[in-house]
Amino acid sequence: MQQFTGLIIPFGFLAILYFMMIRPQQKKEKKIREMRSNLTVGADIITIGGIYGKITKIKDDVITIEVGADKTKLVIARWAIGNVITKEA
Repeated sequence: MQQFTGLIIPFGFLAILYFMMIRPQQKKEKKIREMRSNLTVGADIITIGGIYGKITKIKDDVITIEVGADKTKLVIARWAIGNVITKEA
């Protein structure tokens, strides 16, 4: 039993590290993956570069968005979408 007492503190630090840093990051990544997989045509989005637009076409991992008053079309990767703008915001 005495030989295991020296391992209690390192395992305690590992548990704290897991619950304070790793687990919240995994939850955040899961939420982002779900948001990107549930995109629909017509949704207003913000890219990770700060471009506001409306989704006009979705094809696999490539998304076409419409930007600006002249309705310029941009083709972006699915992973480049940072946030979906909801109607309440």
